[in-house]
Amino acid sequence: MNEPQNALVLFSGGQDSCVCLAYALKHYSHVETVGFSYGQTHCVELQTRTGFLKKFRSSFAHLEKRLGQDHLVDLTGFGSVAKSSLTGPAADSRRKDGMPDTYVPGRNLIFLITAAAIAERRSVGTLVGGMCETDYSGYPDCRRQTMDSVEQTISLGMGQNIKIDTPLMFLTKAKTWEMAFSLGGQELVDLIVSDSHSCYEGDRKNLHSWGYGCGSCDACLLRAKGYNEWAGNS
Repeated sequence: MNEPQNALVLFSGGQDSCVCLAYALKHYSHVETVGFSYGQTHCVELQTRTGFLKKFRSSFAHLEKRLGQDHLVDLTGFGSVAKSSLTGPAADSRRKDGMPDTYVPGRNLIFLITAAAIAERRSVGTLVGGMCETDYSGYPDCRRQTMDSVEQTISLGMGQNIKIDTPLMFLTKAKTWEMAFSLGGQELVDLIVSDSHSCYEGDRKNLHSWGYGCGSCDACLLRAKGYNEWAGNS
């Protein structure tokens, strides 16, 4: 039987998933993490996620006993099917349907179903994800309506009552930074700045007040805007 107080965090090592990790450790008794290698054009996020977890365990040692195994799933073939500028070169900056070229069709759907299979095996009752439909790029698989549908699909198709918890769904990026501070203080904020990664270009050379990144891709612009709004009001 899946234990509702056990959570599996979809952990990419980006800002949102790092906040979700801290959130899960506050609200669930046992927490594990899962990341996905889905054919990304750069492996920066796969490298930074392990580094963040290591430093998080050290900085928040009082949570160590409740932070369990990290899983890494090989989905590299998916990137050749769901083509995007994140999985290969894109000729145009926007698709014909208006979606940005960074949209990877069905990515979160694949992640959630895969995570649910791990959750079933690990007796985990809740998946925690950083999906957000407030400050975001318009991806349809980031909406709460999609999460509700996937919950039902898992229930029907797997016979498992696994919930999908999306604590950032209706928060602006500024509110996400605020949540990070409320969960772990300046220490967590600093760790997210220095050791998380959101930049679509994989830039780990240019360090800004809000973290590493190219400063011009959608992910960087959203992250910087949120940080500056939060910092200006704190």
